Amino acid sequence: MGTSVSVALCTFNGARFLEDQLRSILEQTTRPQQIVISDDASTDSTVALAEAVLARYSVTAGHAPIDSVLLRNTSPLGVARNFENAILATTGDLVALSDQDDVWRPDRLARVLKEFDSRADLDLVFSNARLVDGFGSSLDRTLFDVLEIGESDRQRIHDADALSLFIKRNLATGATTMFRRRLLATAVPFPSSWVHDEWLAIMAAATGRLDVIDEALIDYRQHGSNVIGVDYPTLRRKVQRALEPRGDRNKRLSGQFEQFAERLESLGAAVPSEVLALARAKATFETERERLPTARLRRLAPILAANRRGWYAMFASQGRLDMVRDLLQPHGR
Repeated sequence: MGTSVSVALCTFNGARFLEDQLRSILEQTTRPQQIVISDDASTDSTVALAEAVLARYSVTAGHAPIDSVLLRNTSPLGVARNFENAILATTGDLVALSDQDDVWRPDRLARVLKEFDSRADLDLVFSNARLVDGFGSSLDRTLFDVLEIGESDRQRIHDADALSLFIKRNLATGATTMFRRRLLATAVPFPSSWVHDEWLAIMAAATGRLDVIDEALIDYRQHGSNVIGVDYPTLRRKVQRALEPRGDRNKRLSGQFEQFAERLESLGAAVPSEVLALARAKATFETERERLPTARLRRLAPILAANRRGWYAMFASQGRLDMVRDLLQPHGR
């Protein structure tokens, strides 16, 4: 028997685009064995639409039936918890994540399945995506363009150097991600401070192996009301982000990497000592950034000390440019 594939799809008031996405999944050249939909207390016709589409495709000539599971949350769980809910209900050897408003290329599953079947060491694979508008028309750029994931980044991932990138910033978008079931042994439960795709990717980078497919295997729809979309990296936006008040972001990063280090510590000998040391150093760096003084001049000494340790180069998303950000940002709450 071949490798089985489950799809974990999360919905919330997604009736506008859901049928297109479900059809693109159910009409894959290599079909999944299971699709789990977890609805986060939608108030529109999402659930009824999902039931109708799944019933229509339950038996298709020439294909084995797809096992379909529809979970209904009576109160909203939020994006990460809803995905955890869907993932835990899957049974496949591989789990493909799906948003409610995209469209998959017909061979998405076949293309990624080929990678997993040929490489037993792989735990997670993510891909590029074509950005489209609400009508499905191309925006003439890809997801990697917007996230500024360059050729050198992709090569480092191919060369098994992913953790050094993911400990600085997430590069994997959940809508393009598929992972091997064994990853859940270390990744579940998802910690409270993390989004599901960021957590799965960094855990795969820390405890196993992930890779990237440069091809755009889905149309990633940007329609103005995405629960999680992409932030176009214009110069104006970069300046705005650099000058945003300190506070919530620093607290979030500090909390995230404390949880990351704690999870790796809990896994004992399964985590190489150098990986655990890297995670602890990252957590310390983000905690120290969170605790920088309100007065800018008093920040200078701890910023320079962190730089002497090499922490800005190793751990900050913008490298040493974040030294300027940490120095100049106004102090928020």
